[in-house]
Amino acid sequence: MGLPWISVTLMFKDLLLAFASASILWVSSADAADPGDTELVLLTENFPPYNMAKNGKNFARDENIEGIAVDIVRETFKRAGISYNLTLRFPWERIYKLALEKPGYGVFVTARLADREALFKWVGPIGPDDWVLLAKADSKIQLDDLAQARVYRIGAYKGDAIAESLEKQGLNPVLVLRDQDNAQKLRDGQIDLWATGDPAGRYLARQVGVKGFKTVLRFNSVELYLALNREVPDEVAAKLQAALDQLRKDGVVEQITARYL
Repeated sequence: MGLPWISVTLMFKDLLLAFASASILWVSSADAADPGDTELVLLTENFPPYNMAKNGKNFARDENIEGIAVDIVRETFKRAGISYNLTLRFPWERIYKLALEKPGYGVFVTARLADREALFKWVGPIGPDDWVLLAKADSKIQLDDLAQARVYRIGAYKGDAIAESLEKQGLNPVLVLRDQDNAQKLRDGQIDLWATGDPAGRYLARQVGVKGFKTVLRFNSVELYLALNREVPDEVAAKLQAALDQLRKDGVVEQITARYL
């Protein structure tokens, strides 16, 4: 026959073990929360035809924003069952910094470059962006490579990957806060070349009533992505990527793109 105090001690240990096991299960369950419970804050800018405010202004929310990337992102989140809210604001540097620093934030569309790779979790690609140098249609400028452009005044968009790339290569572009301003500066002879994306640059030029440019150099091609803050759970990013991959497989991405181009 066992001693009573021994039985009580054993029962107390069993209760402690059971409580500890339950606590571990509860913590594990909380850590593995359903991605569908996450709501992300998405930021974008005026970058036609990928993202743009319907009223053409530099601030818009949710349904007042349209474009190739906007429609693709909307459909991706819908299929993934993940909630979000969307704001278009200005300037690009500000919203990029917010996505970089704030958990639960994302920004699009963003060029996925080597020096940005570790800064975000990436969902994409959403679409291509060729980097070009545009000149006026009657310009005599001819270029075989980017180095030959050093002698010219080059306009670029502050904070954009194209501008950053030119600066790193020592080309010292003249920067503006709105890329469409470069279209007017090129037309008026204030710059010799406009470093921009294609098709975005031509689309922006048409928006401000400027035409008559030609491509004198196509010097890079990148893919554009949704960049998520590093604190966004891996399972959320993976679910969004799977939804986008399925959209592309089903031909939806191609259908959305065709509506704008």
